[in-house]
Amino acid sequence: MRYLNFETLNKISIQALISAGLTKNDAEIVADVLLEADKLGIDSHGMNRLKPIYLDRIKDGILNPITKIDIIRETFTTAVLDANNGMGHVVSKKAMEMCIEKAKTYGMGMVAVRNSSHYGIAGYYGLMAAKNGMIGITGTNARPSIAPTFGVENMLGTNPLTFVMPSDEDFPFFLDCATSVSQRGKFEYYAKIGKDLPKGWVIDQNGESKTDAVQVLQDLIEGKAALTPLGGIGEETGGYKGYGYASLVEILSSALQGGAFMKALLGIENGKKVPYRLGHFFIAINIEAFIDLDEFKKTTGNILRDLRNSKKMPGQNRIYTAGEKEYEAFLERSKTGVPINQSLWEEIKNVVLEYKLKDFYETFEIID
Repeated sequence: MRYLNFETLNKISIQALISAGLTKNDAEIVADVLLEADKLGIDSHGMNRLKPIYLDRIKDGILNPITKIDIIRETFTTAVLDANNGMGHVVSKKAMEMCIEKAKTYGMGMVAVRNSSHYGIAGYYGLMAAKNGMIGITGTNARPSIAPTFGVENMLGTNPLTFVMPSDEDFPFFLDCATSVSQRGKFEYYAKIGKDLPKGWVIDQNGESKTDAVQVLQDLIEGKAALTPLGGIGEETGGYKGYGYASLVEILSSALQGGAFMKALLGIENGKKVPYRLGHFFIAINIEAFIDLDEFKKTTGNILRDLRNSKKMPGQNRIYTAGEKEYEAFLERSKTGVPINQSLWEEIKNVVLEYKLKDFYETFEIID
């Protein structure tokens, strides 16, 4: 395991994205979202995604490096944006900025986006609101992956439903998770490090668990496997709840903005790669419209502290609250840098070579 500091990772991403055709400003936005994931320990959505999800898709012609954003509709508190198959991070940052500005004046703001692409960690946009003393909410649809309860066909995306809100602690309440038991980015990470998936995460056409991460990724593309919704297989452990939340996110990510949904998001038409046309939604709630911000933060902090101090299960010495592990990962990685496994190291090295990022040849022991 090697380690790269935040600055190095950020510069590699920015320079590679500029070389791929992004403007400097847009490259900095995308790189910042990727770096935030790595800072917080969400490795599945950091540098692991730079090449396969962004650079390769730009090269394949299914992702526009120049993000043209059209405002389709707008009111005092709402808006609908069209990203024209550009960078999801760029349109999403603009969308949340619009939400925040509307919420400052009117108490709340909501923006829906269509014809977009993968936007990185959803929590990034929630954090934008929390840093402005607001509650941030966002969700996005994605390539079909989840089978409905009692089904085996991948119909819904992993569809995260994310909430971030400020507290009086050193970190906010930060809940950023998929509505599936796990998500595709984690499978990609497991495949890179040669680790099997736990049983119950993925099922085949017979409803049986599959654990080979490499094979699962291929089977998902071919429609031979599907992710289980949050709660797992069937109804006994509450799988119908995750299925319901995934459906909710799918509706809010498509029906509000007249966007594509479910099988229209496969990225394949007539055997050829096409843009994914994802949809997102963003909400900012101005806490001061309801209560004094400091009072809200204190109550939120008290709730989190009471949860952590509650009676623990035998054999366990700690209870976590949402955002705590991410904050601890940030503190650790601020000192050590971000851990880079051998597979990702080789991938980054190839990016450095392919996009002629000469500033980093020495870092990766490459002779020009």
